[in-house]
Amino acid sequence: MSERTYPCVTRALTRSRDGSPRPALAGATVIVPARDEEQALPHCLTALERALVEVAHLAPAMTLRACIVLDTCTDDSEAIVRAFAGAAAHRGQFSVEPLVVTAGSVGRARAAGVRCALEWAERDGIDADALWLASTDADTHVPPHWLSAHIATANAGADAYVGTVEPDAALTGARRAEWMERHHLREGHPHVHGANLGVRASAYLRVGGFAPLPLHEDVDLVERLRAEDERLVRAADDARVVTSSRLDGRAVGGFATYLANLRGGVA
Repeated sequence: MSERTYPCVTRALTRSRDGSPRPALAGATVIVPARDEEQALPHCLTALERALVEVAHLAPAMTLRACIVLDTCTDDSEAIVRAFAGAAAHRGQFSVEPLVVTAGSVGRARAAGVRCALEWAERDGIDADALWLASTDADTHVPPHWLSAHIATANAGADAYVGTVEPDAALTGARRAEWMERHHLREGHPHVHGANLGVRASAYLRVGGFAPLPLHEDVDLVERLRAEDERLVRAADDARVVTSSRLDGRAVGGFATYLANLRGGVA
């Protein structure tokens, strides 16, 4: 990661929205909901590790965690996460916390992960204004600079980072062509994806956090953040993530359903 691209990773933001002094971020927790994702988790966790390690090198004083929310899993997802958590603990640059829940929806799962992140921050003496909550999905691969881009955005003044996603290479033909036609992968884009979303904890709390919705909890949260102060929400395309293009997803009506309905044609 170049300093030219992300000069604000360790820079303190001087003022908050009410004009009072605001600290630089002291901690970041990545929330990853997972439901029976034993096939996708190794790739997701390997990519996430690179992103966390990059921040650890750039800002070694930051407290970094990942909370993998295992929602009603019946496969080997928990074992995979616990093995990864043990390896991370041995390296010591960040911690991984498995959280087993029976939420039954991605909105509830993300909210459960955030509650744990807030409890850990309180224990560590990290104020909500200095804590970043980043969100991705278990079937998603983040680039190495992903979390650094989120933190740089926060330290430059934003309360939320709304990033772009792109389906993986398995989506081809007419479906991929239509997806690209419908999506504007640029700065200032209109899209919201929980697979690439970040929010300052204090802003998250002010607007009430993730609602217990079966779908579109990400869109709902961003709408409330924008209603409070749209200037503090950055729609960014500098850390695009790649997500699964499977057509049979974990939540009916979610991203997989959207892809399946594209031109109903040949993938």
